[in-house]
Amino acid sequence: MKKVIVSVALAAAAIALSSCGANRVGALYTDITAPVAAGSGSGAKVGTATSTTYLGLVALGDASIEAAKRNGGISSVSSASEEIKSVLGIITTYTTTVRGN
Repeated sequence: MKKVIVSVALAAAAIALSSCGANRVGALYTDITAPVAAGSGSGAKVGTATSTTYLGLVALGDASIEAAKRNGGISSVSSASEEIKSVLGIITTYTTTVRGN
C-alpha cells in the first residue's frame, strides 16, 4: 500500500512539474485570483461557475464566462475574474466570477 501511495504522489508531482509555461498553478499550493476582463461601469449582479481537475488527469465542470452569466442571470458583463485553488495538484478548482447587469 505504501508503494502505491508513493507512486501516485510521484506521478502527480511529475504531471504538475511537466505542465506548460503558461500554467499559473503552483506545484505545491495555489490560491490566486486574477482578472480575466474588465469593462466600464459596475454590476449589481454576480454569477459564478466552477470546474475541478483531479490529478491533472480528469477535469469536470464548466467555468466559462457564459456559465457564470447564466448562473447569475447576467446579460451584460462589466468585469470577470478567475480564482484558482490547488493543493499538490491533486484537486484544482477553477472559479470564474462575473459582475454585471
